[in-house]
Amino acid sequence: MEDAGADFGYRGKGLGLPEEGPGSIAGPGRKLGALAVDWALCLLIAYGLITDGYGQATSNWALLIFFVLSVLTVGTVGFTPGKRLLGLRVVELGTGRVSPPRALLRSALLCLAVPALIWDRDGRGLHDRLARTVEVRI
Repeated sequence: MEDAGADFGYRGKGLGLPEEGPGSIAGPGRKLGALAVDWALCLLIAYGLITDGYGQATSNWALLIFFVLSVLTVGTVGFTPGKRLLGLRVVELGTGRVSPPRALLRSALLCLAVPALIWDRDGRGLHDRLARTVEVRI
């Protein structure tokens, strides 16, 4: 479409976000890095505190811990430990703050994984679109 003369602009333009700097849409590398940090933390907690060795039970517990961690931290401060470490924040479109019900919806969809793998042109996963949230740089 862009070759035909359509101008879609930068990622986040349609959402009213800046092109670069704080408040701009986070890139996929940072998002995946934050997810990896959070998942490693949850695996470590499950392995060290709940199960006695690595196995399927450890992964199941890690997913539950990830869900609880995501709901509690995104619903209160707007970021998980991994997101904070990599300079990201989840905000609700319009208000700028994620309400606990939206954090619950976003986290449940994120744990299903498939919605997170379907992105729009702004780089938002389906879980973010349905929860009306966006990950931005701090």
